[in-house]
Amino acid sequence: MLTKNPYKYNGELLVVEKDSKNTKNKNVYLENYGCAMNFSDSEIVMSILSKIGYQSTGNINNADLILINTCSIREKAELTIRKRLEKFNRIKKGNKSLKVGVLGCMAERLKHKFLDEEKIVDMVVGPDAYKDLPNLIDKINNGDDAVNVILSKDETYGDVNPVRINSNGINAFVSITRGCDNMCTFCVVPFTRGRERSRDPQSIINELNELADKGYKEVTLLGQNVDSYLWYGGGLKKDFPKASEIKKASSINFSKLLEMCALSNPKMRIRFSTSNPQDMTLEVIKVMSKHENICNHIHLPVQSGSNSILKAMNRQHSREEYLDLINKIFKIIPDCSISHDMITGFPNESEDDHKLTLSLMEEVKYSFGYMFKYSERPGTPAAKKLIDNVDENIKSRRLSEIVELQQQHSLYRNKEKINNIVEVLIEKESKKSPNHWAGRNQQNSVVIIPKGKYKVGDFVNVKISNCTSATLIGEALEYSKNN
Repeated sequence: MLTKNPYKYNGELLVVEKDSKNTKNKNVYLENYGCAMNFSDSEIVMSILSKIGYQSTGNINNADLILINTCSIREKAELTIRKRLEKFNRIKKGNKSLKVGVLGCMAERLKHKFLDEEKIVDMVVGPDAYKDLPNLIDKINNGDDAVNVILSKDETYGDVNPVRINSNGINAFVSITRGCDNMCTFCVVPFTRGRERSRDPQSIINELNELADKGYKEVTLLGQNVDSYLWYGGGLKKDFPKASEIKKASSINFSKLLEMCALSNPKMRIRFSTSNPQDMTLEVIKVMSKHENICNHIHLPVQSGSNSILKAMNRQHSREEYLDLINKIFKIIPDCSISHDMITGFPNESEDDHKLTLSLMEEVKYSFGYMFKYSERPGTPAAKKLIDNVDENIKSRRLSEIVELQQQHSLYRNKEKINNIVEVLIEKESKKSPNHWAGRNQQNSVVIIPKGKYKVGDFVNVKISNCTSATLIGEALEYSKNN
């Protein structure tokens, strides 16, 4: 499972354990950039490729096919990916049979540059076209360029059983929605991933059951906006008003799906990401409070504390509505942790707007967050209508202030846990000590404990004795009831 900041673009090499009996397979070298949705998509891609005779390799020199799953949400991401493509192209010059393909969010926007102008790739595939990979690979192996960036109205990959990549056998992602209808002015997602559509709930439950049977202990339900989940027999969310009364009456929204997931495997932890404030309902929060296996953490991006900036971003919530929602969450789930996304330096953002963001953070005191400078993305409404007019030095200074304040609040929230007993799922060895385990509590905080008799996959009750702004430190008391 990825545990890194989704806005850090250093990339991740994705490798699946090889079938030692099969020596005839071709090798694919796959790198992933960007968010958890991209990671989940890469697992879908590997499943599709495995059916046509490909296996993953961590050695780029052994690859028959190089794929890079791209992110387009930040300029830095694209620059990093371009540098990688330049390297792959140099390797390709020494290996004429090697093919290079670009997947994901950069595909649609830069397909002509990659294929026709710069000629640095053989294949360009958008997020909704992965089932076409066998056909596209046939084309490039025959010496033709191949491209499919068509956005689908119904593709959810619900019928594809993902191949778990870089897996610890404990945590897994399960995609439940694709696309986004919200049209925030800074965001490329509606243009790269299309309209909102939801996956058949039974296929989701089936995947959870399969994961439970394999020993997985925690799943994260994924979507650009999980709150918008709406199943009425298939189709786009925007077409729901035109559905029959029977379909409307039998429809399943996110709160119902969340409860179905919780009940299907009561000892499996359920998380979800990402939520949009305008779509988060009290029903979802009540379902969370009702079921112990739904983790008490909500990632609730706000982007700014200023109403004028929120309006310019086309966010469908005000500062006041957002804070009212936060208060309702804390009232129903007092120990819920809230995390955020924050953009600084959006066009026309004044110093007063910035101070409003800081004051909102002071009021909420988020457990953690993802913070970054505004980066104009070509093709977005903001790029077309607004001037990126906040000086880079001012952006950097404001970002530093936001990050510093968040570190203070993270430490504050972690200190609240000292002397408390929390349930921790052990996920891996601590990066800093081979004698300690690292895991997370229900609130998604990282917890470090001595190894003792425990192992990866155990649920343990831990008494917190100390903390930093990033981690909780404690001693394991006993196995929890979830074992």
